[in-house]
Amino acid sequence: MVKAIDSVRNIEKLKDTFSNVTKEISKVIVGQEEVIEQILVAILCGGNALLESYPGLGKTTMIKTIADVLDLKFSRIQSTPDLMPSDIVGTYVIEEEKGKKTFRFQKGPVFANIILADEINRATPKTQSALLEAMQEKQVTVGNQTFELDKPFFVLATQNPIDMEGTYPLPEAQIDRFLLKILVNYPGFDDEMEIINRYTKAQGVGRVRTLLSKDSLRLLQNLTRQVPIADDIKKRALEIVTKTRTAKDLIEYGASPRASIGLILAAKAKALINGRKYVSVKDIEDMAYPVLRHRIILNFKAEREGKTPDDVIREIMK
Repeated sequence: MVKAIDSVRNIEKLKDTFSNVTKEISKVIVGQEEVIEQILVAILCGGNALLESYPGLGKTTMIKTIADVLDLKFSRIQSTPDLMPSDIVGTYVIEEEKGKKTFRFQKGPVFANIILADEINRATPKTQSALLEAMQEKQVTVGNQTFELDKPFFVLATQNPIDMEGTYPLPEAQIDRFLLKILVNYPGFDDEMEIINRYTKAQGVGRVRTLLSKDSLRLLQNLTRQVPIADDIKKRALEIVTKTRTAKDLIEYGASPRASIGLILAAKAKALINGRKYVSVKDIEDMAYPVLRHRIILNFKAEREGKTPDDVIREIMK
């Protein structure tokens, strides 16, 4: 494994590559460096992410910009209660050619590289589940035909934490399929002043350049899994996940083995983004929050004390 990663020339230069990607994204998006890094981590791992934020924080613009910089086809799905599964995956339509009627499959918006499922908890459970096969198997089945999705494929679903009226909360089994849950907070005072200045001037915001191709991104996804990790650091990751199942004074239900796999992969991706050939303990502890915060259910005592999932994860890691 070490030999495989050493054979890649100048892996330390990957830090410059991802730094250039972040700088290019920052031409449009002000601040939010940690959020952008976590989205890149999810893409490198070939996983999906759940983004939770208040309205108006630039989620759609951020994902569209990342897609442009990485040369990926972008598609946005606005979830509503009347959205049907066929509106996402596609449907068969009847076409008439030379007097004969034939069925042709018309692809839905899921046939892209980056899917933004906006306000996913506004869609009905039946429609939410239409994304499950795409997220897990990277394919969709319509009738008796299966269609492969173009790779790399990444679903980023958003939900609004304050407006719960008329929503259908995602079931635990579906939430567990998201590699990361990313929280987007309000920008700082200086960042918001820069946003105001940038978006109220006459010439508007400039266009971004494409810095990575699809083939390069697929190579980086393969490289992510080759990043070495020491046994003691792997053990540290497993101890954190296992603790979520035994800390009954704080947690009702802990994380599954999928969380253990996700934590190791996310830590490897974070190391790669920083141009390192190894995973550090800090990588594990930094990624524990987005990997675990949606996979644990707090008990009544912890909720009564006003603790958040991040507070509990912090206590577990101590």
